[in-house]
Amino acid sequence: MAAFALLCVTASEAEAASYEFVPAPQIDLNRVYRVDKVTGEVTSCQYGLREGAVGSVGLTVCYGAGEGASAQAPSEYGLVASRHTREAGVFRVNYRTGEMSICYVQLQKEAVVCTAQANPATSGTDEAAATGQAPGRAGPSATPPQNTRP
Repeated sequence: MAAFALLCVTASEAEAASYEFVPAPQIDLNRVYRVDKVTGEVTSCQYGLREGAVGSVGLTVCYGAGEGASAQAPSEYGLVASRHTREAGVFRVNYRTGEMSICYVQLQKEAVVCTAQANPATSGTDEAAATGQAPGRAGPSATPPQNTRP
């Protein structure tokens, strides 16, 4: 019986420590994001140069979980990188609820931050009814137009 209990604890610990890793889509940025698949906590590491150390190997610079990137309600989380070559962030997705948030490194705080989780299926439905907008679209995009030439 004790062996069975030990096996259950060991399996539980292994499952709780499972991570997913995804590189940032920005092609000139050497950064990888990590999400805890159970808690949704997001962190990131990237390659860094050692200042003044000629011929140095360099170092790993890591950013902990900041605002919105810390542990969420237990679920089944993953990371998805967009195909946008200038995007430095990734989407944290909840495979059970369909919720998503955008996570990125905020250099001023030296931490990974994430927007509030939203579900496209239910996001903005009350506001859409009041404004006549399509469900899931809360208003004009805050993202500037892409691929425009002056």
